[in-house]
Amino acid sequence: MKYLLPLLCLLLNLPLFAQSIDHWETIVYETDTWKYTTANSAPGSDWNLPDFDDSQWPSGPGGFGYGDNDDNTVIMITPAVFLRTTFSIVELSKIEQLLLGMDYDDGFVAYINGREVARANITGSPPAYNQYTPTDREATMYRTGRPTDFVLSMDTLGPYLNEGANLLAIEVHNVSSGSSDLTARAFLSAGITDGSFTYRETPDWFVPPLSFESSNLPIVLIDTENGADIVDEPKVSARMRIMDNGTFNRKSDTPQIYDGPIGIEIRGRFSQTFPQKSYGLETRDAQGDNNNVPLWDMPEENDWILLTNYNDKAFSRNALAFHIFQQMGHYAPRFKHCEVFINDQYRGVYLFTEKLKRDKNRIPVAKLDADDISGDKLTGGYIFKIDYYNAEDSWQGNYHPVDNPWADVHFVYHDPKPEELQPEQKQYIQSYINTFESVLYGDDFADPTTGYANYLDVGSFIDYFIVSEISRNVDAYKKSRFFFKHRNRDGGLIHSGPVWDFDWSFKNLADCSIFRATDGSGWAYQVNGACSVSPSPAGWMVRLMQDERFQEQLGNRYRQLRESYLSDAYLHHFIDSIALLVDTAQQRHYYTYPTLGKNTGAPEVDAIPNTFPGEVTKLKDWLNLRLAWLDANMPDITTTDVSTPSTTAQVRIFPNPTRDLLYVESGRIIQRIELYSPSGEKIRDLPVSAYEKTVPLQTLPAGMYVIKVYLQEGNWQGRFLVSR
Repeated sequence: MKYLLPLLCLLLNLPLFAQSIDHWETIVYETDTWKYTTANSAPGSDWNLPDFDDSQWPSGPGGFGYGDNDDNTVIMITPAVFLRTTFSIVELSKIEQLLLGMDYDDGFVAYINGREVARANITGSPPAYNQYTPTDREATMYRTGRPTDFVLSMDTLGPYLNEGANLLAIEVHNVSSGSSDLTARAFLSAGITDGSFTYRETPDWFVPPLSFESSNLPIVLIDTENGADIVDEPKVSARMRIMDNGTFNRKSDTPQIYDGPIGIEIRGRFSQTFPQKSYGLETRDAQGDNNNVPLWDMPEENDWILLTNYNDKAFSRNALAFHIFQQMGHYAPRFKHCEVFINDQYRGVYLFTEKLKRDKNRIPVAKLDADDISGDKLTGGYIFKIDYYNAEDSWQGNYHPVDNPWADVHFVYHDPKPEELQPEQKQYIQSYINTFESVLYGDDFADPTTGYANYLDVGSFIDYFIVSEISRNVDAYKKSRFFFKHRNRDGGLIHSGPVWDFDWSFKNLADCSIFRATDGSGWAYQVNGACSVSPSPAGWMVRLMQDERFQEQLGNRYRQLRESYLSDAYLHHFIDSIALLVDTAQQRHYYTYPTLGKNTGAPEVDAIPNTFPGEVTKLKDWLNLRLAWLDANMPDITTTDVSTPSTTAQVRIFPNPTRDLLYVESGRIIQRIELYSPSGEKIRDLPVSAYEKTVPLQTLPAGMYVIKVYLQEGNWQGRFLVSR
């Protein structure tokens, strides 16, 4: 127990926290004596009023319930329990705010002097006395958690409070007659405006509520129907409002980005254990159907993700990986940093992103309908991944990884979902992967005509490899490892990506030796042979790295990118820009989740900084070390027979990677352009005599090519990637 004085180091950073509260005291404890009754019959419509006669009700210390060994008063299995306790207010003028702390299983409604002040996970006004909650909700305090806070405004509650006697009444409802537990634990605390001490010390776990004024980040407000708790399936109905006027945003602003219904659920696996959850949500219309809408610069769709930053204390890791992959010319989720409130409870800084799915503006594969079971339509539109799996949502490959011949590889259907795929479609993609792997693991796998390049979009695999290795992502090859396949008319190749899930990356982990190394060393793609992992990655990257041509293309692409989007300066600038963007919001985030200086989620080897700037510096220092190691260890192989590039002439080629056209510009007259195939054969010789030239590439297959530009003074040579 403690007498909680203001946290001066935080309160000095105004206006983040309420300035008029001197300290907090607790008025009602869970262990106080309460009158109670269970739902054998209706307690009377006036049971929550001060004048109700509860003399026939038994009394006992809170909390109340059964099943979790967290109950001071154990009750029988019941649909609901009704609680009453009185408390006294000495001077109303000294109370700025009240805070109800509720630990409950499964839903509740709370009243002060008959007025409803808080509820969660229960419908009805009032609920029926024997009503069950719509979803299951587990208590937290017996698992070393804290109660859920409900801030009670004196502006609205003040007229209903008395100096002297008051009544706190609470009804806590169960989820079903077969429920294994029920919990009702309540605390009522007050924010006092002066230095006087009237009531009792706050519990050890108590944290004063955040006073939120405004944010430079977008504000996302989510209010679930009837205060229902958000669970991992099914989605619960809610209203979402997004405020973003481009400057400072307030919760009271008119929503500029979205104001409408959604369905929302908890998502993720390990991340569900974090206090800050990740959520999947869908925008809906008034009838509850999916509603495609644009949000910010994100094209219209209905499926979205709120990614937690609990395990990324620099708020940069996912954003950085997404951004790099986008700049390489591939799709990765668009994103916005934002601050989120759920049922008026502050939930911290999130990354609002697009969900990975088929769409013309997301993963650009053709739509695979149920009747696409033959011909060209059968050959594409598949998005699959390596991830956690079960027998219903995946298939087992026919080949073991070359670096772990005892492991089985499972591929998970992602979009369409497994239950949406027809047997012919499942058979097709399984057969295609089997055929590809038989080539990949065959003797002639590197043949430029008949080998793996006939099945893969090699450029996407190179770029995915680079992002995964720069971040040394422990999950890059074994979890959330996405692929997609186009129809044959669109090239028919397997693409690698999009990238996803980087909160365990860009850091040294207490894992196997690859990820534990503190000198920047180690290849993440070798995880299968060096570590004990599950799920098992496919051995594709290990096999590809046995081909010198692939290594050459990889090395060339990496060194090209190190001059632009992967330069130290560019990456530092991006990280610093996020740090500046969230600099005020991160203070609220870490006030709510005090994780600075602590290991959270990913078990890190290095000392954990105690400050946000320290986390930002740590990330940049880690990248410097990692890139220096990659610079020294990335393949540097030349198999073409063209001369070394000139560094004296100024030539610009773009876009790179490209598909159909390559634009060549120079400040000097271009006399001639030559193109060379990956094998070194000259395939184009173009006279120019101009400062710029558009080179058509429609007939070239995917691969890395050499371009040699002859100028009036000097010449220039470079490489470009054709991606199909």
